[in-house]
Amino acid sequence: MKFLSYNIQYGVGLDGSFDPERIARSLDGADVIALQEVTRNFHRNGNADLVAIFRDLKPQYFSTFWPACEIDAGSAIENGRAVDRHFQLGNMILSRFPILATRLIPLPRTRTISPMNLQRGATEVLIDTPTGPLRVYSVHLDHVSPDERIAQITYLKDRALSYAIEGGAMSGGGDFGFDELPHPDDFVLMGDFNMVPEGPEYCAMTGGRDAFYGRSLRLGNPVDALAHLGRLRPDSYSWIDPADHNRRMHLDYCFLSVGLVPRLKDAWIDFGAAGSDHLPVGFELA
Repeated sequence: MKFLSYNIQYGVGLDGSFDPERIARSLDGADVIALQEVTRNFHRNGNADLVAIFRDLKPQYFSTFWPACEIDAGSAIENGRAVDRHFQLGNMILSRFPILATRLIPLPRTRTISPMNLQRGATEVLIDTPTGPLRVYSVHLDHVSPDERIAQITYLKDRALSYAIEGGAMSGGGDFGFDELPHPDDFVLMGDFNMVPEGPEYCAMTGGRDAFYGRSLRLGNPVDALAHLGRLRPDSYSWIDPADHNRRMHLDYCFLSVGLVPRLKDAWIDFGAAGSDHLPVGFELA
């Protein structure tokens, strides 16, 4: 089963072209896909509805989208009727397997004067995979403040690890005529974390490295798929500066709960993708 995460930068590539079809081709072969910077009604891509576009481009996938940020973008009274026009930015998940439940997890944020700071979130889905139910999160963290990213990571880890206690999107659904949802321990966190390997935020997610033993596997610390397989090197990158293509950083990750580590088979960065300023990162479970 193959998983892929891609910050699509609202569909605009390093060449400045808006080309969702190019992005969709980079998603081929994946079973579960996490997208970030998915927009509706954004002037930088011609006000495209990327949620509808990717649902049309991937008609055999189940999908969900939650806008973490939504603001007015030209609502007006037209011909006597109120017409809502809202800019939305959030995370989307596409899955070959049915999505049993979904919710938005808003992440902590603080008000800025400059630069821009918007509400961030994690889109959570409960997927009915062939090997059993699995939770997957499409994540996009703050791009400016390490302190804010650490607060967001702490909150997100608490939600992921407390899922069975908190109940996810619904529990006791029999009162409404629904089957009781499963509450699996295992989960995957994928997305644009806007942090560099071994930085303070990264260690807040994975735990620090011991000078002798390295990074131990612990229940409370998700595992970086690339790093665990030795695929995260000092020259690895998943983001290219649109203004200077020689400036590159590794910002995107696929983290998995320790229960999934024995099934981890492969992990990669797709250096050939050109649909965004980010690159797709992925992994495979046996």
